[in-house]
Amino acid sequence: MVQPTHVDEHGAARMVDVTDKAITTRKAVAEGRISLSADALQAVREQAVKKGDVLATARLAGIQAAKRASDLIPLCHPIPITGVDVQITVSDDPAEVIVRGSVTTSWRTGVEMEALTVVSAALLTVYDMLKAIDRGMVIGGVRLLEKSGGRSGEWTATP
Repeated sequence: MVQPTHVDEHGAARMVDVTDKAITTRKAVAEGRISLSADALQAVREQAVKKGDVLATARLAGIQAAKRASDLIPLCHPIPITGVDVQITVSDDPAEVIVRGSVTTSWRTGVEMEALTVVSAALLTVYDMLKAIDRGMVIGGVRLLEKSGGRSGEWTATP
């Protein structure tokens, strides 16, 4: 059985020491979605939201969040991010906004938490901007899709 890396021999939480790890190129991709009402979806498509452009704001929130993941997640290392890409698509059936975020670095630890934070912050921003139209939106399906680099190599989620 694989042992948790963020727990010491006494069961206490700890930050993993990555000093001796090799610097390699690493990438992670995550995805999530928010279901919304037809009225909220129409407002997004028509850019008719009083707070502004929902998708552009969500994209910026995702980029900003990648750079702040270690401020939000206690055992997450602050790392030099070299790239963030946020792709947002809108679907009519079902009515939802889908966010896919990818983060890259050349460093000693991976960027999975950063990619998941991109998606989470972007989806929360969509909710914030549309809550006056639809308070019943549901965020879900936030998950890691793939990661590469580092000692554990490539990993891809099963469909």
